[in-house]
Amino acid sequence: MAITIKPSANDSRGDPPVYQYGTLPTSPTAAIRHSPLSPCDDDDIETHNVNNNNPQNAVFSQTESTSLRRGLDQRHLSMLGIAGSIGTGLFLGLGAAVQLGGPLGALLGYLTIGLVVCSVQFALGEVAALIPVTGSFVRHSEFLVDPAMGFAIGWNLVYGNLLSIPSEATAICVLARYWDKDVNVVGILIGFIVLTGGVGMTVVRVFGEVEFVFALLKIMLVVFLIVMGLVINLGGVPGTERIGFRYWRDPGPFVEYITTGDWGKFLGFWAVMTGAVFSFAGVESLAMAAAETRNPRRAIPRAVKRVFVRILLFYLLAVLVVGMLVPSNDERLDGSGDSVAQSPFVIAAEAAGIKAIPSVVNAIVITSAWSASNQSLLAGTRVLYGLALKRQAPKIFLRTTSWGTPYICVLLFTAFMFLSFMSLSEGAITVFWWLVSLTAAGVLVSWSSILFNHIRLLLAMKKQGIDTNRLPWHNWWTAYSSPAALLMCLVILLTSGFSVFTKGNWDAAKFVSSYLDIPIVLTAYLFWKYFRKTKIVSLDDIPLEDVFQQADDFVDEEAEGKQKGWIRAISWIWD
Repeated sequence: MAITIKPSANDSRGDPPVYQYGTLPTSPTAAIRHSPLSPCDDDDIETHNVNNNNPQNAVFSQTESTSLRRGLDQRHLSMLGIAGSIGTGLFLGLGAAVQLGGPLGALLGYLTIGLVVCSVQFALGEVAALIPVTGSFVRHSEFLVDPAMGFAIGWNLVYGNLLSIPSEATAICVLARYWDKDVNVVGILIGFIVLTGGVGMTVVRVFGEVEFVFALLKIMLVVFLIVMGLVINLGGVPGTERIGFRYWRDPGPFVEYITTGDWGKFLGFWAVMTGAVFSFAGVESLAMAAAETRNPRRAIPRAVKRVFVRILLFYLLAVLVVGMLVPSNDERLDGSGDSVAQSPFVIAAEAAGIKAIPSVVNAIVITSAWSASNQSLLAGTRVLYGLALKRQAPKIFLRTTSWGTPYICVLLFTAFMFLSFMSLSEGAITVFWWLVSLTAAGVLVSWSSILFNHIRLLLAMKKQGIDTNRLPWHNWWTAYSSPAALLMCLVILLTSGFSVFTKGNWDAAKFVSSYLDIPIVLTAYLFWKYFRKTKIVSLDDIPLEDVFQQADDFVDEEAEGKQKGWIRAISWIWD
């Protein structure tokens, strides 16, 4: 539901007002939708061009502010970030991390990537609080760096999300076979498409509430598994003995990977780090729906701070407990990590005689896969909508329903969900997974763009003599953490597939998944740069003063009511 706010004295400077559906807008330029499902003409794509001499830098859209509805609150954003990063990587993938790097190597690897994620989150929060637009860092890139960069990053995200949704549907079918080898896969896929497409078509608040519930389920399972692991480790289950840090001594805290000695142990640690990146994937989607968030300049920074602490705590505790439960040389950890049987929590529970745990974990992982699909749908459709606003995608994608859903974008993503039926054919599924692997490195590309946007913002402010105190939200140390994290992301991106270059370890699929996304993004960047003759925006030409004026004139919208009942009791999770 949209929330009516009081526009500032100068509408062109405050956060663009959102009008209650069913009432008339207060200005002719706001009356751009003449029917509930009306298209936008070229003239409708009207932007607040904050620099008339450089129209490519226009960032705020009147179409965006009147077509979309602010239905998300800070608790939704926080839980979106948590739900997006707690998934199969935590429930099923930690065993592979311990197997590669050992218990201490895995812990250090996740800690290192956790610090990188911290830098990414805070960089995104500072920029998104100043420029809260749909598409988040994609739109920030075109405003702060180069429109061609926004085009390349945006279409890379759209492509990745288009394929990630059917891949999650395929994963659900694999997980469902844990209970019944002859399960009706066609029925599961049809139900998946109907549910996911249905949620995508509803008001954004319904999506927020669905993800809110799924995030709670995942958090409860993580806490339960950590507590259960500690109980098993300390000998609290009848008939079991205390394990303690036995496996840290034998087979040891580190694992030698590819080669022997200290170098082998370091490579094991590095292999854990590259895998940990994809476990944390999803935290960057937190600000994708900024134009559909109430009080985005307040809600986004609060969500960023709270999400980071909780995710890092959950992952580090989980990695620590897993390293205490299962030895790194346990053969049961072998496998691709696509089955609940390879979960170290399941292995430990079965060894302790707790039989119900595998089914519980499997059920939650299935809901996690569907939750990830919903997130991909939200992020992908909003990025596509943002590209259409900047004429980097066909204008048909600007069409919205009366309740503010970009329905043509959702229909496109729903159509791509039928690719999941390729899983019914062994030959087709091989091709499908190759397509999915093309964007496996997209996480690091996205993180790098977020950090680079933040660096460009700070450099432009320094160049134009604008004090960082004017930022809606700023932390002094981000001036140092963003360059360091950017360097780390680039190094990991270039070395993520290092094992394929070692003797006897060539793997074409891994090479493709590690590196092919790089030339894809570069090609898209060069294409748009040549096609539109775009230029890298000079630090002096970035129209920051007008953007800061908008932030200074920002008027608070109606805040969410006081939490009541059970929601208030658990509000510490997100607030």
